Amino acid sequence: MPTRLGALAEHLGAELHGDADVLVHRVATLDSAGGGDVSFLFNRRYRRFLQVTGASAVILGRADLAACPAAALVTENPYLGYARAAALLYPGPCVVPGVHATAEVGNGAEVDDSAAIGAYTVVGAGAIIGACADLGPGCVIGPGVRIGAYTRLVARVTVLAEATLGRRCLVHPGTVIGADGFGLARERGVWIKIPQIGSVHIGDDVEIGANTTIDRGALKDTVIEDGVKLDNQIQIGHNVRIGAHTAVAGCVGISGSTRIGKRCTIGGGAGFAGHIEICDDVVIGGATSVTKSIRKPGTYSSVWPAREALEWRRSVGRFNRLGRRNTGDPPAGEPVSPAGDED
Repeated sequence: MPTRLGALAEHLGAELHGDADVLVHRVATLDSAGGGDVSFLFNRRYRRFLQVTGASAVILGRADLAACPAAALVTENPYLGYARAAALLYPGPCVVPGVHATAEVGNGAEVDDSAAIGAYTVVGAGAIIGACADLGPGCVIGPGVRIGAYTRLVARVTVLAEATLGRRCLVHPGTVIGADGFGLARERGVWIKIPQIGSVHIGDDVEIGANTTIDRGALKDTVIEDGVKLDNQIQIGHNVRIGAHTAVAGCVGISGSTRIGKRCTIGGGAGFAGHIEICDDVVIGGATSVTKSIRKPGTYSSVWPAREALEWRRSVGRFNRLGRRNTGDPPAGEPVSPAGDED
């Protein structure tokens, strides 16, 4: 959507250096931008592209203003400015109200007149679909589910177990909310299923990535609080609680009954043991294995980065020998390091 720079600066709360009447149409990187584009500089590694950019305007910090050859939008947080500019220039799809001819709406379901129900979507009995909600094609909304106003389910989203989604949520394709948790009891070597009778409660302004799964609670509800952002292919077990405005990157696994605090940031591939608590304002590095509760805010990480295979074997050999210094013998069942690993 074309926007004048003056209006964009006002929208961002930025200080404009340049012609307020210049029109911008899209956002682009510094090195690929041309006329009509607005770009941004946040990462210092890309500063070399600033002086040669063809952008009509650049969102940047005051320290980079003198080097900018184009109109400048000066703000304390250029990356946030870019996010807000992109949202303004690329507004989301408009909801076209109505129920598609191939959709099915169960008995007693309430679909607001302003909501959209896409092709081959099924809305179960007693479900409630709020104002301006947008349910894309192929979604399955179970009986008793509640979808809040302005929430969008892009496509092929399944919501079960009388789950509740708040307002302005965005759920990407393939997500399953409210499937049974992994609740099993063992008797004489045989697994016996424990009925899962809880639900899922998701707050306002939550985004859930593609193919993420959120299990229903075993007894209590699984809870995702307001403003949480979940990436693709995350597994959230039963009775988990994730605090408001926490962000979780892809391929994270969170075992049942884990409680994660507010404003946490969790890197991709991290794993959480069950029945632990993570306090507010914790950062977990990618691929970190979290096996115990964390009660102090801060940054936590584990897992060594990739090394050449020979260096890795030598490092493992040294690590294993740390436990032998008192006894002189390897722990039971531990292989002896191959010859040639000594320093």
